[in-house]
Amino acid sequence: MLYDSLRKRGVGFDVDKEFNSPGLFVGAAVTLQDKHQVLAMPGVQAIRPVIRVQAPKPVSQHIVTGPTDPAIPADTESTHIITGVDKLHAQGITGKGVKVGILDTGVDFTHPSLGGGFGPGFKIVGGFDFVGDAYNGSNTPVPDPIPLDQCNGHGTHVTGIVGANPGNEFNISGVAFDATIRMYRIFGCTGDVTDDIIVEALLQGVQDDQDILTMSLGGSDGWTESTSTVVSSRIASTGKIVTIAAGNDGAKGMFFTSSPGNAIDAISVSSLDNTVIPLQNATVHGVQHDPITYFDALPLPITETLPVFATSTNTTVADDACDPLPDSTPDLSKFIVIVRRGTCTFVQKLTNIAAKGGNVSLIYDNGSGFDDIEVGNFTSALIQADDGVFLVNEFASGATVSLSFPQTGGSTQFPDPTGGLISSFTSYGPTNDMFFKPAVAAPGGNILSTFPVPLGSFAVDSGTSMATPFMAGVSALLFGVKGNSPTVGKTARDLFETTAQLVPSSHTDGDPLQTVAQQGAGLVDAFHALTTKIIISPGELLTNDTANFKGTHTFTIKNTGSTAESFKITHVPAGTALSLQSGTAFEADGPVPLSTDFATVKFSETSVTVHPGQTQEITAHITPPAGVDPSVLPVFSGFIQVESATETLHVTYLGVAASLKNAETVDTTDVFFGVPLPVITDLAGNFFTDPHNFTFEGNDVPQLLMRLDFGTPLLLVDLVDPKEKIATTLNKRDTQSSFSAIKTLGNIVEFDFIPRNSDEDDGTEFNLFELDPPVFANGTTIPNGLYKVLLRVLRVTGNPNNEADFESWLSPVVGIEAS
Repeated sequence: MLYDSLRKRGVGFDVDKEFNSPGLFVGAAVTLQDKHQVLAMPGVQAIRPVIRVQAPKPVSQHIVTGPTDPAIPADTESTHIITGVDKLHAQGITGKGVKVGILDTGVDFTHPSLGGGFGPGFKIVGGFDFVGDAYNGSNTPVPDPIPLDQCNGHGTHVTGIVGANPGNEFNISGVAFDATIRMYRIFGCTGDVTDDIIVEALLQGVQDDQDILTMSLGGSDGWTESTSTVVSSRIASTGKIVTIAAGNDGAKGMFFTSSPGNAIDAISVSSLDNTVIPLQNATVHGVQHDPITYFDALPLPITETLPVFATSTNTTVADDACDPLPDSTPDLSKFIVIVRRGTCTFVQKLTNIAAKGGNVSLIYDNGSGFDDIEVGNFTSALIQADDGVFLVNEFASGATVSLSFPQTGGSTQFPDPTGGLISSFTSYGPTNDMFFKPAVAAPGGNILSTFPVPLGSFAVDSGTSMATPFMAGVSALLFGVKGNSPTVGKTARDLFETTAQLVPSSHTDGDPLQTVAQQGAGLVDAFHALTTKIIISPGELLTNDTANFKGTHTFTIKNTGSTAESFKITHVPAGTALSLQSGTAFEADGPVPLSTDFATVKFSETSVTVHPGQTQEITAHITPPAGVDPSVLPVFSGFIQVESATETLHVTYLGVAASLKNAETVDTTDVFFGVPLPVITDLAGNFFTDPHNFTFEGNDVPQLLMRLDFGTPLLLVDLVDPKEKIATTLNKRDTQSSFSAIKTLGNIVEFDFIPRNSDEDDGTEFNLFELDPPVFANGTTIPNGLYKVLLRVLRVTGNPNNEADFESWLSPVVGIEAS
């Protein structure tokens, strides 16, 4: 019927894919000539663009060489220990009979730890390859019934986290190693995927009756409205568990959530850093001293013992070796050169050392932090400050000090300074429409898992991509114990959230807990979740912003045990995240600064006894922090603890102590391009703040360059008469927009639910709308003549029917002189 209506209206279209899953998604992926005509047709609910989703990439990756590879964490099951999975395994709870569907890059099912085969009777019982090896997101998929991947590896690593068999040479096992797995391959060897393929794979997983669907993928979005996001949420609302990566964009600050992880009813997963870092030790000779740890997972390739030489005997020198070394410097080729960190780049120091023959160097820290450093192609690593000072002082005293670098047996498990904290790369929420993302954290750093046999068989990867299958595995353990009924699936997120472990923002006493906008409800505690007799619902309380504030909430405590339980109700605040840089509309880069201006919470009861089979309701009155500056969009959050003599559970809350509609949406500064934005440019990057005629020859093509400081639900670009004038309302909150009086001549661009831009040069830093060829959005040609470009951007929470809720901008005159 839809297609007949399109033909009758003369709307050109090509059908790319059709979807017919009533209750989940009935629709089609089509190429349209004019979407505006289609939106006006009866029965059409919505139109969304088919978007490309980035290929999953680990934050770091190391292919291990064997069981003695020093990059392997000392306790390869440490992630199981900190989450209680080891206790469940000890009780024989391993996910048997549960079906897990993975959407990823495919899997190397020939791997012995993944069953060594494909099909009934194997661990990887089925699946489908929707794309083929050569697919990259922009070419034609070549489907195949066998989802084998021996060229990428990401999906094989993910699969091992869910279900690798124990008994391998690395002594690792998947969280739910007795579950059966189907792999839905949606990525080729390289490149991205379009979300119509994600939807196709999700619906296939439902058709295949998978209990759990997991996706370690996504792209910055900020909204809950993308097609794959909505479909994921609908699937989760039926009682299946859907786990999705929160994203690895933590450096870009708040309100930068990832889709489809924004799915309202899915479980968005953040990453927790492991507690140890696998590093190397150097042995000290000639004087008594403990081995010296250097920041490298693999031994420096030095097989002889070499004496040390210090480029300076002053251990407080700021610019050690930043200038060429003096002529008196000996040939350094037979030394381990010791140099202090500071002032110039590491490579500059090492270049100056190499000019004197130095081949091997150790740089000692100056207080900036013991971490991995960039040394180019030089053989060098960072050591701690005290170790460097010791070596320099011994050298200055004339003592004979030398170092050796064991090629085996030198590995050490160095306590990670950020171990047990949320990984800095984890994306921050909440969504622009104030949903609680991420939901919960799982281990995602330094995870040893399976890898395609031709690519090395095992690898250590880091990312929310690793945390997500861990949660899928925990979900399989839950279904294995409590059955896979829709009720269990629908309540799983609340259960994981209310039993999670609270995560601090640092290891410094007195610092607040990490914002809920990055840790979610905390680190998953699988053993607690599967053994508690206390059910608390809901797990999330959303207070929204001050303009739409909901401060009064209720939650219930249900006792499914056989004895009465008494509880104390208390408030435990988390750090209030200061989203914006003070005095600007720019988001603060991660790690986002935290304030100790907390919300306050009062309860209807502060203690309660719940008898077996009974449910007690508690009312919480949440008040935003009073002392914060609303102009920096403070995101407050915390936990309502429910504590008995034997266990502690909690409900998590989150809100914004400001009106989001007051957030400046369009960047009007010259910070990024040296000229106030928005601005008309050409293909060569020239800016036009005065009238200009465009010939559409060569680079002489008009473009609109703009940035969004905050996401928008609706962005419109139209052409208007050159005589039109408006009082520009960009970033003004007390002026009524006047564009209603302007007759638009035609729409050029219309987008729904656009994320904000970032300050990183990675494709998320600006928006560029190119008018080439010169046609309106409906495909009709723009006549030669003079025009102005009208930009309208709806503020978050704004009403699209209320013109005062838009920011608007009118360009200089743009002439179109196309031949």
